[in-house]
Amino acid sequence: MKKIIKILTILIIILAAIIIYLSIYGIKTEKFNNEIKKNVSKINKNINLSLNEVNYLLNPLNFSINISAKNPKILLEDKSLDLRDIITNISFKSFINNHFSIDDIEISTKEIQIKDLISLTRKVKGSPQLFILDSITKAGLISANINLTFDIDGEIKKDYQINGTIKKAKFHTFNQVEIENLNLSFDISKNQLTLKKVETKINNINLKSSLIKVQEKNNRFFIEGEVISDHQNFDINKLKPILGDLLSTIETEKIDFNSINIFSFNINKNLKLNDLKLETDLNLKNLKIVKNSLDLKTFLPNYNKQVKLKEHKIKIKLTKDIIDIKGKGNIYIGDEVEQLYYKINNNDGTITFDTKLNIKNNPLIINFLDYEKEKGDSSEILLKGIYKKNKELIFQTISITERNNLILFKDLLLSKNFKIKDLDYVKLDYKNKNNLFNRVELKRNKSNFSIKGKSFDATQFINNSMNDDEGSIIFENLNSKFDVKIDTTYLNKNDYTKNLFGNFTFKESKLSKLNLESAFSNNKKMNLSIKTNNQKEIITKFFSNHPEPLIKRYDFIKGFEEGYLNFYSIKKDGVSDSVLVVDNFKVKEVPVFAKLLSLASLQGIADLLTGEGIRFTDFEMRYSSRKGHTKIEEMYAIGPAISILMDGYIESKKLVSLRGTLVPATTINRSIASIPLLGKILIGDKTGEGVFGVSFKIKGPPKNLSTTVNPIKTLTPRFITRTLEKIKKN
Repeated sequence: MKKIIKILTILIIILAAIIIYLSIYGIKTEKFNNEIKKNVSKINKNINLSLNEVNYLLNPLNFSINISAKNPKILLEDKSLDLRDIITNISFKSFINNHFSIDDIEISTKEIQIKDLISLTRKVKGSPQLFILDSITKAGLISANINLTFDIDGEIKKDYQINGTIKKAKFHTFNQVEIENLNLSFDISKNQLTLKKVETKINNINLKSSLIKVQEKNNRFFIEGEVISDHQNFDINKLKPILGDLLSTIETEKIDFNSINIFSFNINKNLKLNDLKLETDLNLKNLKIVKNSLDLKTFLPNYNKQVKLKEHKIKIKLTKDIIDIKGKGNIYIGDEVEQLYYKINNNDGTITFDTKLNIKNNPLIINFLDYEKEKGDSSEILLKGIYKKNKELIFQTISITERNNLILFKDLLLSKNFKIKDLDYVKLDYKNKNNLFNRVELKRNKSNFSIKGKSFDATQFINNSMNDDEGSIIFENLNSKFDVKIDTTYLNKNDYTKNLFGNFTFKESKLSKLNLESAFSNNKKMNLSIKTNNQKEIITKFFSNHPEPLIKRYDFIKGFEEGYLNFYSIKKDGVSDSVLVVDNFKVKEVPVFAKLLSLASLQGIADLLTGEGIRFTDFEMRYSSRKGHTKIEEMYAIGPAISILMDGYIESKKLVSLRGTLVPATTINRSIASIPLLGKILIGDKTGEGVFGVSFKIKGPPKNLSTTVNPIKTLTPRFITRTLEKIKKN
């Protein structure tokens, strides 16, 4: 009995020792390699596993055997993938019976090239997505730990777990988006991918994220997370592949910013992105735009096509096709800083905007309104409106406020060519550059308008109306009537009229009819009428028995007084034929002709030019104009002291070319009185006789005219004929 007990004790000790040895050290053998390969091939029949010795370690607690293989390889055609180890467990009973199946398996890889993994995966199961991924992947390492469990049929259960790391990955997409130095750790479980400690550069922008989740739902991947961009300075032009045409019209220097971005979106199996949501807090430290397509120098003299943004706090929200941007900060115009606030919303291509610009350190000029804000005065500009898909622009509000000055436009609709298509309301209440008040309102009344006010400076309007350029049409498809009633209308800084009233009508954006009347402070009248007849001729008539305020705007006539003015013009196809008649007036100085008279040494005439003035009984000018070119067919003036006959042409702001005859009145009277002896008067009885006046030529740029004169012995028949016509008329 003692021997039996002793033998059993020895056997138990031996068995325990074997169990302990197998539990601690296990055994190495290749005997079951084929069985392991067979079970691994159940994952995918195309996979071939290369094994050396396999270590079998007993787990007595659950009656199983732990099987581990060091440094195995996955083989597939000419591709191989190095692994660190493969670990699995089988029941002790299956091991004893030499018949076992794998219930679970753990696979650990070494750091392998991402491209090798993609290439191997494509051979197992090819797809367009893997082809695209292979094409854009340039570099990177991946390592993973894979835990799989199998059902009784050898199929992988859905409770698998995969985790690992990606290091120094590099991707270049087809639209030139560069993802470089991507580092992260990942966890993959049923229908979910979690990315942690993500750090990368996208087109040289440093980005990092503590957590990004990817979840599969209905064959789509839902991705959400937070990305932080640290403070950095980089070349914004590297974003052109991402932002597309947004940067095509501007040129920038480096941008300095940081941001926090919370995002989510869906990707379907065709890699199409949907339901993008993005919330960004952007801290823009510095952005300098050195060149852009906006020409603002007319309004902001210090503007040099360079705009610098500093210390801007911007919030961006993106939901589906809606982008909402709110921001504020400093904007530099030239070297001076101003304050800018803005709200921008892009809803499927329709952009609404609400901006406020405070200008204090820069001058602000609006030439067509004769408005000027000087440096140091604070002005607030509000722009609120909508930019439509069809490129129409609606300004719901445009306002400029500065001290007691207000310029306000409401519901201004501009076409894609920036022509005015519609307008609802305008209020002008400001003091202009001439130190005159503009206080008028324009109001819509259905399809027509009314213009009413206390005072209006028409100086700029008169100057612009004398420009014969067809391109100055600012309306598009305007068909409306305007009723006008203004208490005081200034023609220049010193002259004004009272009770301007009347109306004008636009058809197809062109003025078709106008009737305006007003009276000067001395009760003298003026009226203007314009109409378009059935032959599409524009007929203009203007009359005033106080023309001095209108004529004295011309620098070549000074000291104009008295007289009556009649103007008549017919315009068609851009060509106008006009007649200007002024009766019973006098001038104190005509600089161009004063020089002529002094050169001609005509006694007594030059003195009159600086005395009481030269009186004329008649002045008439016939001329035609087309696109900045004015042809003077004839300009004739006759008076008690002097008469002038002239023709020529003027190219606007470029060239003046005039020629004519200037004759003292005594010579004319003597000539006309002697018409029966016309031959002797025109030629003279003796050499040197019959010199009546001078012929002259004036030519050159408007500010640098050259004058030449020659004495004349005879008057031309044309001069005499025109003089006789005038005398007969009077």
